[in-house]
Amino acid sequence: MKKVREQRLAGEFRKNIYEILTKRVKDENITAMFSVAEVEVANDLKHAKVYVSVFSGTEEEKAATFGAIKNAAGFVRRELGAMMRIRTVPELHFLPDNSAAYGEKIDKILSGLTYGDHDDDN
Repeated sequence: MKKVREQRLAGEFRKNIYEILTKRVKDENITAMFSVAEVEVANDLKHAKVYVSVFSGTEEEKAATFGAIKNAAGFVRRELGAMMRIRTVPELHFLPDNSAAYGEKIDKILSGLTYGDHDDDN
């Protein structure tokens, strides 16, 4: 189980990273709507995995937005350090969050199932 401090920091990182990406990063490639779904902080606070969901109609726009977010990792880390005033700011690793696509896949599978009364000829 994660320590309370790590959970609290992960929540603060998530909120502040989203704010930095939406208000301070000036990149014309960030055109699609996105959200910071989750942040996982390592025990030693050296690394953090940042899961980002990008919502777009086209795969090209989605890839361009995610690439721009990934390229801004250094800037986001510096801003995060100034914003939170903590001694160690973890190295940020942006990863795509595919939980929405996975949920749609499960919904499709579940909607294809049939249940109820079946007449067995046996």
